[in-house]
Amino acid sequence: MTVIEAQNISKRYIIDHKKGNTKDTFRELVTDSIKNIFSGKKNEDEIAHEDFWALKDVSFKIDQGDRVGVIGSNGAGKSTLLKVLSRITEPTHGSVKISGRVASLLEVGTGFHPELSGRENIFLNGAILGMKRDEIKRHFDAIVDFAGVEKFLDTPVKRYSSGMYVRLGFAISAHLEPEIMIVDEVLAVGDAEFQRKCLGKMKDASVSGRTILFVSHNLTAVQGLCNKSMFMQKGQLIEMGETSQVLATYLSHVQKTELEAVYTSPEEAPGNDKIRLKSIRIIPNYVDSQRHLDIRTSFKVKIEFWNMLDEANLNISLHLNSLTGECIFNIGTESKAFKKGIITAECDIPNNFLNDGSYSISFMVVKDTALPLFNFEEALIFEIEDYREGMAWYGKWPGYIRPKIDFPITQLEFNNFS
Repeated sequence: MTVIEAQNISKRYIIDHKKGNTKDTFRELVTDSIKNIFSGKKNEDEIAHEDFWALKDVSFKIDQGDRVGVIGSNGAGKSTLLKVLSRITEPTHGSVKISGRVASLLEVGTGFHPELSGRENIFLNGAILGMKRDEIKRHFDAIVDFAGVEKFLDTPVKRYSSGMYVRLGFAISAHLEPEIMIVDEVLAVGDAEFQRKCLGKMKDASVSGRTILFVSHNLTAVQGLCNKSMFMQKGQLIEMGETSQVLATYLSHVQKTELEAVYTSPEEAPGNDKIRLKSIRIIPNYVDSQRHLDIRTSFKVKIEFWNMLDEANLNISLHLNSLTGECIFNIGTESKAFKKGIITAECDIPNNFLNDGSYSISFMVVKDTALPLFNFEEALIFEIEDYREGMAWYGKWPGYIRPKIDFPITQLEFNNFS
């Protein structure tokens, strides 16, 4: 039985760009506006409108009990799609037919009234889902226990941490038994134990016939939970089908080896008004005549960035991740005082350490050891090839690291066991 059917849905946003002369001060703006009124001149500043299609002609069907993962890079249209399906926003074109009650957890605090307590918000959300008061009471203790907020149950939720918001929001969505659950990346806010409980709860929900849409950058979680997946790219649905096949298609699109990303000026570089990335490079120490990274290759990671802050204590926190989202390791530089200018840092990655596979490097520039100034996500994506010698087995070597560690084996005594 089909419970969600989308036909050619598109969503357009209009982006305004101001062009023409700009005034330095509010006084200049007001003075020139008054002059233009009395002189009959038009304002020199004009607004240029640009159409941005967050979704473009997306069509699909989802059957009851399906667990559908929605994957794609940032800006692919995943969250916009979920907002359309949740009736938070209307599509510009196309139509959506949904059969059953929908519970959406799209961002921290969705559906909560900040001035109401946790207890009151449970009943409010239940009423929004169309539940009767007796039904909500029947699930109340389970919701509180799952969320772990019993101590703060009568505290206004505006005082909750983001983690408490997410735990309570998910507990309400999962326990009040909607036919369709729509869950965005908000699970990333919770700790590992909470994520494990959530994934388990969603699996249990699907067994009972409920339908789940799950957006996540953690492909391992998608693979473990979802029987079907959708691959979104630039607002379009590239592929929908069995999760293993869709993940393979997605990885084939994003896997690439680039040993450097270089920007010639701060204006074109990623970052903000405090820092801009100048370059990030992998500098390999190739073995013999090889010209590709394999498990024998040690390499340096070198980062340069423009610092626009004066007298700021800065450090870099670097993450090396698998393309399925797991962090392999996180290292950081010391925090030092820097002036405006170009700052560089580099680290050495030894050979015989990483397994073959695809990896990404992300890093944050942090001020005063606590305030992230900018997070450069997937600043560089690269691949490490396999290499084996003196071995007859060529199956996939498990794990993300493949350290070369002494592991001697010897015979302690001889016996023919006759």
